[in-house]
Amino acid sequence: MDTLSHNAMQPADTPALRQLYADFKTNHLNPLWTQIGDLMPRHPKPRAVPHVWQWATLGKLAAASGELVPVGRGGERRAIGLANPGLGGEAYISPTLWCAIQYLGPRETAPEHRHSQNAFRFVVEGEGVWTVVNGDPVRMSRGDFLLTPGWCFHGHHNQTDAPMMWIDGLDIPFSFMNDVGFFEFGADRVTDYSTPNFSRGERLWSHPGLRPLSGLQNTVSSPIGAYRWEHTDRALTEQLLLEEEGVPATVGQGHAAVRYINPTTGGDVMPTIRAEFHRLRAGVQTPVRREVGSTVFQVFSGRGAVVLGGITHKLDKGDIFVAPSWVSWSLQAETPFDLFRFSDAPIMERLHFDRTMIDGVES
Repeated sequence: MDTLSHNAMQPADTPALRQLYADFKTNHLNPLWTQIGDLMPRHPKPRAVPHVWQWATLGKLAAASGELVPVGRGGERRAIGLANPGLGGEAYISPTLWCAIQYLGPRETAPEHRHSQNAFRFVVEGEGVWTVVNGDPVRMSRGDFLLTPGWCFHGHHNQTDAPMMWIDGLDIPFSFMNDVGFFEFGADRVTDYSTPNFSRGERLWSHPGLRPLSGLQNTVSSPIGAYRWEHTDRALTEQLLLEEEGVPATVGQGHAAVRYINPTTGGDVMPTIRAEFHRLRAGVQTPVRREVGSTVFQVFSGRGAVVLGGITHKLDKGDIFVAPSWVSWSLQAETPFDLFRFSDAPIMERLHFDRTMIDGVES
């Protein structure tokens, strides 16, 4: 409770006042003056808490679910949501974002469906699965960032004799709280079992600096189905090489970063989710940041740590952590350190709630 505003000028406790409050409750009313510190704190006080999930544990539990839980119509996906300990058991990693481990066994198919919620997939390791988005088969491989924008039909098929798992990110909590969700079943099998190296969307759109004249109309979400690791890796490598040559190409000394964008607008890949990739040289520590909104990282390679709210957590490949709104965080690289990041920044910026503090100074 914000005691500065709550304790001042409160009325004396009388039978008449108690009756007034009882009448409020009967008529489904709440007086602002008794709860202003909760409703309007001096700074964000999230129920969500900072938390780290270890990839080794997630992998074991996902494999166990693969043995026990089938994939098919009804459950739809063998996806395990990461439940923030501060959110009362909801499978939400933050109040706006959902993150899950999805596991597809050998030769399995996840049926097609579509929903209003925007979704992506990021692959830390493995290959052999194609996700089919609106009939376009998209290869999933290590380091790839793949999109399933809202209301696109999508299903997955594993063409190998080995399982594969990846993370899913969606705006489910934001959609649920605002009652905007729709869902529709599609085909029980995916509509295209082919296995091309590159999807049709990539063949049309993934050429640096070039836009097809057949696609001059801007789209709400990116038309690129997969952002390939080879391009992400090259972009980060070049930033650090240019830094060595004295060119100011990085976001901080020894810290390269890129943002995945919608090529039709230059903005974020989807209207509710921002995605980035960060690379730190060994020994680098980033400034301490606070941001309005939620951010989630997954370690792609290397070892290091994150300092969340002043507490240091060691990190290894695949580990996932969340920094809720206005919780301070800083990264520390023990070895060369690669991390994938996603956040709800497009929502915060569009609604003008965005605010950032770096090393104690608002920027």
